[in-house]
Amino acid sequence: MRIFSGIQPTGRKHLGNYLGAIVQYVEGQQRAADAGDVAIYCVVDLHAMTVPWEPAEMRERVYDTAAVLLAAGLDPEQCIFIRQSDMPEHTELAWHLGAVTSHGDLNRMHQFKEKSARQRDLISADLFTYPVLMAADVLAYRANEVPVGDDQRQHVELMRDVAQRFNDRFGEVLVVPELRIPSVGARIMDLQDPTSKMSTTGGSVEGTVYVLDEPKAVEKKFKRAVTDSEDPPRIVRGASKPGVSNLIDILSATRGMTPDEVEASLADARGYGDLKVATADAVNELLAPVRERYTALRADEDALEAIFAAGAEKARAITQPTLRDVRAAMGIGPRT
Repeated sequence: MRIFSGIQPTGRKHLGNYLGAIVQYVEGQQRAADAGDVAIYCVVDLHAMTVPWEPAEMRERVYDTAAVLLAAGLDPEQCIFIRQSDMPEHTELAWHLGAVTSHGDLNRMHQFKEKSARQRDLISADLFTYPVLMAADVLAYRANEVPVGDDQRQHVELMRDVAQRFNDRFGEVLVVPELRIPSVGARIMDLQDPTSKMSTTGGSVEGTVYVLDEPKAVEKKFKRAVTDSEDPPRIVRGASKPGVSNLIDILSATRGMTPDEVEASLADARGYGDLKVATADAVNELLAPVRERYTALRADEDALEAIFAAGAEKARAITQPTLRDVRAAMGIGPRT
């Protein structure tokens, strides 16, 4: 069971990132080790170039993201932890996979439509071909499993189609990976607009809980979270109660309980205030050790670079044989 997943160094990491992806990473590294294999996690700085960026800020955010992941529990001795731009095999494989990727499929990608609509000056070709590079990120490692948030489902489905199309054309060279989405916490919503996903780019400041927010800031954001005007208030999930449902999902994910268990535990609550306080307390308890470890990790950029370098060396032992097989199957490069 080999696992691969990547995370962009864009913006500050928020609760949705943490519950939807980072928690899975930590769990996955142990699961892969138990199965006698390895999990590979990647800070995908090349993907962050698909939208406007500042070079100095990009480097800072790569370090920020790396420190958050390590503080959350990723262990470079147990997993392979890399920076995408250190791995030229990813970009080479993306070119090869482009030969078996349909323009029409790329044109149907929801994220391309959404992000291109927000870009006024330049819609880059990188934004359009982003899913091909994402496919290469995973397929270069012959990973069996891709843990991602629900918003990446369409990209992983395309990845699977591309891998199968490659194998049909050139032989069984690539592994067709499986999608893994957490049953709880896969889609955390904005606290001020619970019909929209929590986001660092399109969400509200008051509705976005950041991993490194101070405890008081977290409490304030949850106390102001949108619920509904139902009287008497009912702490239950439902399509007509998106704000309450979101808080229940967050509390469920942070406490390791099912949503039904959360509802049962708050059956005697005095109102939505109790739900908000309980959720804020649970989030702060979950994130406190991450914030504490982050400070020391982020301060030592040389150590972060050393971790990336060691990870890249381990990663090349996997990616280089894959690329040799791909070149041979496609009839390009040196004769083997």
